[in-house]
Amino acid sequence: MLSTWRSCCLNVPQRWLFVYMSFIAVMIGNSIRVILSITITSMVYPLHEIHTYIDNTCQGPHQTVVKNITSSVDTIYNWDEYTQGIILSSYFWGYAATQIPFGRLAERLGGKYIFGMSIFVPSILTFLMPIGIEWGESTALIVLRMLMGVASGAMFPACSTLISYWSAPEERTKMCTIIFAGAIAGTILGTTMPAVIIRYSGYGWPAVFYWFGIIGMAWFPFWIFFCYNSPEEHPFIMQQELDYLRESLKQQKSKKSSSAPWASILKSKEVWAFVVALCGCDWAYFTVATDLPKYMSSVVKFSIEDNGYLSSLPYLSMWIGSFFCSWLLDKIVKKQCVSLTNARKGFAAISLMGPGVFLVAASYAECNQMLVVVMFVLGLTFMSAAYPSIMVNNLDLSPNFAGTLMAFANGIAALGGILTPYVVGILTPHQTIGEWRFVFWIVFGVATCATVYVLIFTSTEVQSWNEPHMVDNDLEKNVSEKEYECANKIDEEIVR
Repeated sequence: MLSTWRSCCLNVPQRWLFVYMSFIAVMIGNSIRVILSITITSMVYPLHEIHTYIDNTCQGPHQTVVKNITSSVDTIYNWDEYTQGIILSSYFWGYAATQIPFGRLAERLGGKYIFGMSIFVPSILTFLMPIGIEWGESTALIVLRMLMGVASGAMFPACSTLISYWSAPEERTKMCTIIFAGAIAGTILGTTMPAVIIRYSGYGWPAVFYWFGIIGMAWFPFWIFFCYNSPEEHPFIMQQELDYLRESLKQQKSKKSSSAPWASILKSKEVWAFVVALCGCDWAYFTVATDLPKYMSSVVKFSIEDNGYLSSLPYLSMWIGSFFCSWLLDKIVKKQCVSLTNARKGFAAISLMGPGVFLVAASYAECNQMLVVVMFVLGLTFMSAAYPSIMVNNLDLSPNFAGTLMAFANGIAALGGILTPYVVGILTPHQTIGEWRFVFWIVFGVATCATVYVLIFTSTEVQSWNEPHMVDNDLEKNVSEKEYECANKIDEEIVR
């Protein structure tokens, strides 16, 4: 049996099998995170429009009664906007905390199992959510979401580590775009499928968690069998492909594991440009991904089924746009129209300012449902430029510590996932257009500040501290021996 699989797999470029398996993984990982944003609108009682703010809200069908899809087996909870904000943000409490430990573990031990568990464990927890909610209501849901975040914190750092072993520099932009675009595909699935499952399963909103949990658990054994830490470990890889990857990466990848040069990382303005870019992009993304369904339901007055389909349109456009932007950036660089650094800067700026402008514009579209949807579609289409620019920059700066850089930046950016639902919950207690407009202006302000910093400091040059044993390089010039030993001890503590 194994020989049959080996014969079949030898004909497949293993680096591209890794890419598409990783795409599916990121798609699953993101979908199980976002399903609650749609499903929660069927889990709670609708906000009753009985206060004086009615002149600043849209009139839905049947005098503002929001049409929800429910089932006779559903249990509906009386969670206010603040509680819902805490529930939606709780995922990121654990997610932000585990980025760096998992990033370093992936670099030291290999990313295969760490990445695999970042999908498998959250899938199990997703499957258990209906039971937990029945037992402990909002408290149990918060705990389960937080544990999901703890496990999911490994996803992007471990994936970045694996990419650094499996992507030749000339293929890196395309590979990263395909893999990380899985997050958009996951959001599309996570916003469209819950309404369908609730309507047709006969089991109400609990079925959403069961279905997505099963899909994630089913992916795991295929990942374990087909994907490996590096080309050297892979039993099915052809010698030609192995030689190609070795030759392509020999100038960038160190064969020996090393402690991360934390002092140099923290002092690097290029690293901080990557961090700031990711933070600015994620603030807009988390605002939309977490709260767009609530805006569509509570403000624009779409039913949950229409809400799911229409909330997915911006992500579908973003997904298509990510591949176009990847192709366009590669084309521009290959024709030497601009340098790689300037191309990354330009695309990063577009990905930051586009959403900022169009989210604000959506609030001024007020109750024009079609125009609101168009504004969100345009905003996220421009955000797709982040995939061949911001999301690849850690691999530009340091292939050896790509996982650590992604963990460091993503851990800070994940604070936006904690803050945005909380901020939205505080600023939109009555779900009015005016309240949401202020939320979108905050997105614009964050994007503007991030864009300025990114345009000044972003670089694509491999940093001198990328080579772990270059003790006479910048690290030793700028950091004393004592500080370097301290950084190593801190790193070892994190790994323990």
